[in-house]
Amino acid sequence: MKTVSLARNAMATRFEMVLHGEDELGLRAAGEEALDEITALASQLNFYGADSEITRINAGAALGSVPVEPGLFRLLQEAKRVHGLSGGAFDITVAPLMRCWGFADGKHRVPSPGELAKARECVGMDLVHLDAETFTVQFERPGVRVDLGAIGKGFALEIAGEILREAGVTSALIHGGTSTVCAISSPPAEAFWKTAIEHSGWGRPDADVPEHKRLVAVAKLRDEALSVSAVWGRVFEERGVSYGHVLDPRSGQPAQNALLAAVALPSGTAADARSTAVLVSGGAGLAALGQAGESSRSLLLQPNGNFGFRTLNDGFDLPER
Repeated sequence: MKTVSLARNAMATRFEMVLHGEDELGLRAAGEEALDEITALASQLNFYGADSEITRINAGAALGSVPVEPGLFRLLQEAKRVHGLSGGAFDITVAPLMRCWGFADGKHRVPSPGELAKARECVGMDLVHLDAETFTVQFERPGVRVDLGAIGKGFALEIAGEILREAGVTSALIHGGTSTVCAISSPPAEAFWKTAIEHSGWGRPDADVPEHKRLVAVAKLRDEALSVSAVWGRVFEERGVSYGHVLDPRSGQPAQNALLAAVALPSGTAADARSTAVLVSGGAGLAALGQAGESSRSLLLQPNGNFGFRTLNDGFDLPER
């Protein structure tokens, strides 16, 4: 049994994969093809790329119908579907709010109520019209922008997994920045791939968690995708209050219903979108996921005072405390 490990940087993160099989050259060729597709998708979906298809849509869709490549059109349809299932908690039009809070350019600040209200006028998937007959997208008003950052990695991993399977790869693990993982079957002589879910604090230096206490749960994956979303990362303080970069598109305010959300589903695209939706809406997001009738597993950490948390778990292995 041969093992091949490959990696490449794309989508502002590092994609890595491990493949097992008898044909080392075949594994390497399949892995390189999958990474090439991830690189191509990164260019297509890049919100900041001057020549990306997303930039072309954002520049023209308020002026008229813009033709969209079929794969990207289906991704936009899925984003709109999850928006509806989540009651608006997942929304790819959140970019005006990110800019308003300074998370787009790094100049963090708390916006005024007037600034926030103006930004919210351009947020909402009801402002994005998709025509399935012509594969076109149109925005209802100027200022609307779509950003697939919350679903793009899962989509890229799902497509990469399809390429590996079509090439005959029967055992592989692919991850993008450790937050999104796609598992094909299981490793040799094992029933599952095991992935640690960790937390590192609430985004504040004085709340850093010791390494030996960071493990929250272990996900056992077999022909599944796992996505983990968390509020820590880009955080700033103003007048003693911390503000995180994950925004609730319904209110325009930083999400406060959860600290971390993890979702495992057969689809990487679905897992990526739904972990964001659950992080934003908390327990209500878990309920909506269950009502969607999907075979999923989920984990939710909710704040519980003084940097503590309580855990809602459905299907993951929790460590002994």
